Amino acid sequence: MKRRVVITGLGVVTALGCRVEELWTRICNGESGIKPFSRFDCSEFRVRFGGEITDWSPDAYVNSKEAKRLDRFCQFALAAAIDSAKQAGLEFDKEDPFRCGVIIGSGIGGLSEIEVQHARLLERGPDKVSPFTIPKLMVNAASGQVSIQYGLQGPNTAVSTACASASNAIADAFKTIERGAADVMITGGSEAALTPMAIAGFARMKALSVRNDDPTKASRPFDVDRDGFVMAEGAGILILEELEHAKARGAEILAEVLGCGTSADGSHITQPDENGTGAAQAMSVALMESGLNPTDIDYINAHGTSTPLGDQAETKAIKSVFGEHAHKVAISSTKSQLGHLLGASGGVELVLSVLAIHNNVVPPTINYDTPDPACDLDYTPNEARPRDLHIVMSNSFGFGGHNASLVIGEFRNGQA
Repeated sequence: MKRRVVITGLGVVTALGCRVEELWTRICNGESGIKPFSRFDCSEFRVRFGGEITDWSPDAYVNSKEAKRLDRFCQFALAAAIDSAKQAGLEFDKEDPFRCGVIIGSGIGGLSEIEVQHARLLERGPDKVSPFTIPKLMVNAASGQVSIQYGLQGPNTAVSTACASASNAIADAFKTIERGAADVMITGGSEAALTPMAIAGFARMKALSVRNDDPTKASRPFDVDRDGFVMAEGAGILILEELEHAKARGAEILAEVLGCGTSADGSHITQPDENGTGAAQAMSVALMESGLNPTDIDYINAHGTSTPLGDQAETKAIKSVFGEHAHKVAISSTKSQLGHLLGASGGVELVLSVLAIHNNVVPPTINYDTPDPACDLDYTPNEARPRDLHIVMSNSFGFGGHNASLVIGEFRNGQA
């Protein structure tokens, strides 16, 4: 018999706030976290804005010496993990360390460290490269550092599937508990790729919006005038726990994970399948594993990156899976406010999905001014909307053709 898996803790680091309550308030108010870059001179760059976290300090989580040994993406992950564990009320010194694990995703990992140390190598020679270079840049540094923070010795892996990384990590953590290999998993994603190399590279691909004159209006999923996604940074971490374990320690249960689905497009390294076939497969599998019908879904937190091809493909995928219900289900893209956190996006968006259920509010898709005839569903334009929400789906699709869908529901003692 499959074990039930619940969510008991949430932690975030985003351009709209580094506390869950603050983030939710600002999301519901329709605010944008997009602004001009401040950490490096981007005057010659084609794109000069993103979801940058300008007030970040790791001081509340690690001492200054340790902080210097952690790449920014790792600092974000550690902070969000500590906050999520605190909300969950977990005391890991009272837990069996072999029954507690970590799976954290990142699309790129420590890119800033790569850039800094490569410059050192060229300018000052090999003996000036930091001995901490490799431990800082590793994609698995975040999951490793979080396990070290609490002395956890259970399952520990890192996932790197581009923009699906966090959702894939959460799916893996869910399955780990479901099959009985752990009782508690810290999971989600972290990214800090707002670096000169990354911005230049994505811009050269023509993947990014170039609305330098109006950054807050740049991310406009499903709008006919969308011109690319807006890069952002941050982390979203959740505590997943086996139901009876959570109940035994008196934890507050925030939601239940009902199922997940993953797939591949198998068609192009960056462009989505134009008919959304792979995305539809991930959603269909998530529904099947959850034992649900399409009509059971109240809200979809869409991948919705604000790219011309991606938003159309996701719309087609939703229609193919949900049929007539596609025009009744609430949909929104919180990337319109936060930007695209790449490998961390699915973690933050699942946190927002939990909050949507708790508050019975659908977050808005801001900057939705001119409907695209090819995107003709209800994307919750510009204002948050009250709605009874019981079951929610969250989608994440990434370069490489990676697709992941998660389904969560309000917790009920019998069954969600």
